[in-house]
Amino acid sequence: MGNSEAREASERVIAGKPSRIAIVGASSLAGKELSDALAESLLAACDVVLLDAEEAAGQVTTAGDDVSFIQAIDGDSFAGVDFVFFADDPDTTRKYWKTARAAGASIVDMTYALESEPGVMVRGPWIVPARSPENQIKIRAQEPDLTTPAVVSAHPAALALVLIASRLHAKRPVRVMATTLFEPASEHGRAAMDELHQQTVSLLSFQSVPREQYDAQVAFNLLPSLGEAARVRLAATRERIGSHYATLSAGTAPELALQLVQAPVFHGYVASVLVELEGTASREQMEAAVAGEHVDVVGAESDPPSNVSAAGQPEILVRMDPASAEDGPSPRFWLWMAVDNLKLAALNAIACANELGRLRPQGKVQ
Repeated sequence: MGNSEAREASERVIAGKPSRIAIVGASSLAGKELSDALAESLLAACDVVLLDAEEAAGQVTTAGDDVSFIQAIDGDSFAGVDFVFFADDPDTTRKYWKTARAAGASIVDMTYALESEPGVMVRGPWIVPARSPENQIKIRAQEPDLTTPAVVSAHPAALALVLIASRLHAKRPVRVMATTLFEPASEHGRAAMDELHQQTVSLLSFQSVPREQYDAQVAFNLLPSLGEAARVRLAATRERIGSHYATLSAGTAPELALQLVQAPVFHGYVASVLVELEGTASREQMEAAVAGEHVDVVGAESDPPSNVSAAGQPEILVRMDPASAEDGPSPRFWLWMAVDNLKLAALNAIACANELGRLRPQGKVQ
């Protein structure tokens, strides 16, 4: 969805009485990022209610310049709420989403708990696949309507990869796209981040490392798989990213060969992507193909994208380099990408709410 469409949707949502928004899991990393992003978005005029488990109730937090208190969830928490963002953990989402739906709220799931629920859709409104005759029906079937019970905000890594791949494929058709994606601890919440920190401190002190979340040494290490007792499910995340990529691309982007690696970093995805074109292209042509809204092309004269440079940035940072050292157009390119996973997830969730908001003037998404 472009800025003008999002603005129109938001104006319809907040026309007259401002909408009321609830964030379930307001104390989580995703919930805090979402709260901050809402304060800077076109939905900033809406009334935001911060909800969480009993132990988090009473905590003081900020959303933009506003100071708010987190409230405990109860049976009446969703009365009069127009949109509910679930940003805590899958179990909490499963426990309360039907209550929120019954209260008339539109549901945006950031925990992926509702992926297998009938009628629930994975959405990335920034992705607008080419509406060719062969995929027109498929795309229409993947758009929410008044019967949609909830939407799942697409995984940020899948969203970033589809946005780049679909733009590139439309102008410079791609034969092969192979990606090694480096997973940050923050993608799995505060507990995973705390364990990475504790492992780092323990190793520097020559002590044994905690393994409750990863069942493996993650600090100072790169791993394609984790221990059997790990709470972080790397294989499930890889499967989710691939599934969301396929759903969002609707057949208008090349198939994705994906390797997911757990990295010893706290925030931000980085990805090394090899693309093989059906023809050849210059670096300038490749950069022009992917440039546009939500993407910042980093030239060879600048420092490459990184977890640090992507932190807090709403754009996907990408750098292009020919895979061959020879001068002239090349059929193969390396793409080095970086994105703030929490920021992108929050912005996509807000875009999902804007999309659902277009339906509310005619009725409620239930």
